[in-house]
This record gives sequence, structure tokens and C-alpha cells, in this order.
Amino acid sequence: MIKVTVIKAEQKIKSILVKGHSNSAPKGEDLICAGVSSIIIGGANAIANPECFTFKTDEGYFEITELKTANEHDYNVLETVLVQLKTIAETYPKFVQVIEKGN
Repeated sequence: MIKVTVIKAEQKIKSILVKGHSNSAPKGEDLICAGVSSIIIGGANAIANPECFTFKTDEGYFEITELKTANEHDYNVLETVLVQLKTIAETYPKFVQVIEKGN
């Protein structure tokens, strides 16, 4: 299962952690993993001020964490990523789980 943990403070996303594999199909054929990966990588690429964040990646692992206050564009990108991940989780609850913490 892919587990997504989102930390918020003051109604802003401060970090998104994605861990695991959906195992919904053989490696290389898993469309759920491909969808989640596309959302995360596309979102990271859309960040206008990458110096405001740390990015950590590994197989089955991605983390973006705010280092210093970002701009509204970047917060909107993170919110869009969250909506997309929640959509996949609602469609495939056996394979993707989104947990939100904070406010």
C-alpha cells in the first residue's frame, strides 16, 4: 500500500511524505504507482521556489518539506497535489491511503 502523510500548519501544507508501493500489478505495469509517481514528480517540478523546500527521493519514497515560508503559488501546487492524491485514494482505497495531520 502507498501511504501518504500530509502535515499542515496554519492551513498550509508543510510536508508531504509518500511511502510504499501499491502492489496492484507487477512492477512496470502498476498504473496506480505510476499515477502517484506522476502526481508527486509533476508537483515537485511545478514548485517555483525550490530553495524553500527539501526534496528526498528513493525507490518507493518521496518527501517534500518546507524549509522556509513559500509563496502562494507553491502552496497552491501542494494543495493540488493533495487533491489529486486523495482522488486516487478514494478510487483505490485498498492501494492508497492519505493521512492528514495538523490544521
